[in-house]
Amino acid sequence: MTGSVRNRVLARLFSSPAALASAAFLLLLIMLALFGSFLFRPEDLTISDYPLQPPSPDARMGTDELGRNVLALIIEGAKASLYVGFTAAFAATVIGILAGAIAGYYGGWVDLAIMRVTEVFQSLPNFVLATLVVAMLGTGESRVVLVIAALAWPQTARLMRSEVLRVKGLDFVNAARCVGRTERWILLREVVPNCLATVVALGTLIVAEAILLEASLSYFGLTDPDTISWGALLTSGQRFIYQAWWLSIFPGTAIFLTVLAFNMFGESLRHALDPKS
Repeated sequence: MTGSVRNRVLARLFSSPAALASAAFLLLLIMLALFGSFLFRPEDLTISDYPLQPPSPDARMGTDELGRNVLALIIEGAKASLYVGFTAAFAATVIGILAGAIAGYYGGWVDLAIMRVTEVFQSLPNFVLATLVVAMLGTGESRVVLVIAALAWPQTARLMRSEVLRVKGLDFVNAARCVGRTERWILLREVVPNCLATVVALGTLIVAEAILLEASLSYFGLTDPDTISWGALLTSGQRFIYQAWWLSIFPGTAIFLTVLAFNMFGESLRHALDPKS
């Protein structure tokens, strides 16, 4: 990305209220996940003698059925949600870039085979398949990340393939071929770098999908029960929905705002990177 293009993209992002608001929220969330443990006491995450206390100055979001501080639990749960979201999105993006680049550049039976595989994955209901796989393989963050990445890479691969088909016929690619560059060099050094902009924008949307899917799996008890996550908090809160509304409202709001922020930022980034905008 050249300096002028970078400046244009940044100017579009900074001129978008949605991009600024979502970026500020996500930055705050990441900072809380990294350093939020310094904001509360260790005993806020342990069992106490004050269960199901409503929001108060001592516990801004109340306490759960074990007497733990709900605000501290939400901040602690952000670590698991963001870890799964970013890791799964990174893995899915890398796999999708490799598969889509190979399919679009070489074409033929390679393209046909990879695209048929993506169609098989995209025709399956993601949540049902993720539930079956996690139930068979067992719980754990690493398994959840692998399942989400395996379900999310096809959309990245299809987008990358379409970008490669567009770029590989441009003049600078033909010029590189004329000076004797190998096809692999052209693919890695000329084609792929010029296709990454839109794929990166899609990656932010995959983060939101991964967080939502992880929360759904946690809600149904298909993640590690020892890990504090927003979905797990929702699961425990549903039993007390009538007498302790804060156990469901606050974790649910955290999931909603985080997914919304990633979607808003991803859409703003896609618009900023689009040369036709």
